[in-house]
Amino acid sequence: MAASENSRRTPVPWVAMYHSVNDCPEDPYHITVTPERLEKQLMWLRRRGLRGVSMSRLLAARARGEGHNLVGLTFDDGYADFLTDALPVLRRHRCNATLFVLPGRLGGDNAWDPLGPRKPLLTADGICRAAYEGVEIGSHGLTHVDLTQADDLTLKAETVESRAALGALLGTEVDGFCYPYGTIDRRAMDAVRDAGYGYACAIDPGELNGLHALPRLHIGQNDNALRMYLKYRLHGLRRRPVEGLR
Repeated sequence: MAASENSRRTPVPWVAMYHSVNDCPEDPYHITVTPERLEKQLMWLRRRGLRGVSMSRLLAARARGEGHNLVGLTFDDGYADFLTDALPVLRRHRCNATLFVLPGRLGGDNAWDPLGPRKPLLTADGICRAAYEGVEIGSHGLTHVDLTQADDLTLKAETVESRAALGALLGTEVDGFCYPYGTIDRRAMDAVRDAGYGYACAIDPGELNGLHALPRLHIGQNDNALRMYLKYRLHGLRRRPVEGLR
């Protein structure tokens, strides 16, 4: 990855966090948007001269001092509906994204969610198909464990082994990581960095900063044009500048 951590600081890039895209009416965790809502949200970006891209492209552009019209699009958990419902919408609007997947749950479901419907996850073939379509694949850990609560052995497995498993599946190094549940502390961040990831996405990293503690904004079904505008405008005001970018 082109970016490296140093003393430079820049306004935080705008990164949207999605999960599932389908028409499921039962959504107790507010992780689902319909394809129609995603379409309107991407149209909102494009009307303002913004373009949704993968994290690797966003960070590489920002490291060159460019790409201030780019926003990161991320999809957590690796739901199977990414291929059927999200990717066609992204393609229509010439957008790309980063898909954070769980190599320890290939073809499984969101068993970590005690409430709500079971949602199928991508198989190994599905992940490879997404990569073939140009989607950046990142790790969400092996099995969706809160890294701040994990013992040393589990922490290593969720970071090191998940990266190795995805690298073997895709035939390329995996650069990005996403903290399950968005939870992060210094120990988890250090483990992710030591595992060889070039960047990592959280939600609200608090006092932590840098390429391994990137904040994101949750985007849901209720985010219409007005809410998108407010989230876009307020994000830079509420977040500290990120170290390591221009």
